[in-house]
Amino acid sequence: MANQKQSTATSNLNVVCLAGGVGGAKLADGLAQILPPDRLTIVVNTGDDFQHLGLTICPDLDTVMYTLGGAANPETGWGREGETWITIGEVARLGGPAWFNLGDLDLATHLVRAQMLSEGQNLTSATHHLCSLFGIEAPVLPMSNQLAPTKILSDGEEPLMFQEWFVRERWQPPVREVQLPDDVIASAQVTMALERADLVLVAPSNPFVSIDPILNVYPIREMISDLPLAVVAVSPIVGGAALKGPAAKMMIEKGMTVSPTAVAAYYGDLIDGLVYDVQDEASAGDFACSTLVTDTIMRDREDRKRLAQETLAFAEEIARSGRNH
Repeated sequence: MANQKQSTATSNLNVVCLAGGVGGAKLADGLAQILPPDRLTIVVNTGDDFQHLGLTICPDLDTVMYTLGGAANPETGWGREGETWITIGEVARLGGPAWFNLGDLDLATHLVRAQMLSEGQNLTSATHHLCSLFGIEAPVLPMSNQLAPTKILSDGEEPLMFQEWFVRERWQPPVREVQLPDDVIASAQVTMALERADLVLVAPSNPFVSIDPILNVYPIREMISDLPLAVVAVSPIVGGAALKGPAAKMMIEKGMTVSPTAVAAYYGDLIDGLVYDVQDEASAGDFACSTLVTDTIMRDREDRKRLAQETLAFAEEIARSGRNH
């Protein structure tokens, strides 16, 4: 398929971005810089969500929100800038569970969310309220209003909740299986966004524990497969490794090569194009979809904007030429 170097455009099409983790948040921020709010919807993984200290913790939603709102910790890409840790320190002193490190500013988000949920509002409504207070105009949608816990089956008899594996165990236990619930339904807002979508962009998030949980929610995968124009993914692999997190480790444990070629093969005929990093160009094999080679590392907001422009222009070109499947 075609292999291009660079192009830029500002779309007048409706775009849905599937996002999770720091890489997903960064691409979402780049898209928010170049698209009008009514042309962009960000659908976020909630498979990481869990109950902790009596609160509903939504790590991916909050990472996307803090990033788009300009409040994320620039050193980590997650959590709040200027964070303090007084409360969780006292929780530890009192013998409470402190393995999930909640900062004081971050804790305020969880408290407000918990209050809204206790009053009968759903997660979509609570997310909209919080995002509006961070000045975010583009819709940020949880993939579902239902609980949709991702579980990791490792060497033990009982699966671990995702955050237990990811944070408490530092994602070291080998992954034998990622278990996703089979009864989760997308919110009305998500299905409406997909119904009007012209393009779907899959962020450079972990395919197995950030993107698969979204695609597993009914009927998201089916709707994306039926999309009339184009679906383009950005590879999370750079230079034969993952910039953050366990994606490369999980690929090895699945018997996959750590490469953009393997990422494209994993997504299969769901995608029409893959954007991958120039560091992987020499070692990349044959692709069954169109490809764009560029610098995919998002070091700052300008890099996020540049990658978003190039990815969007690439998706538009595929849309103009017709889908690959």
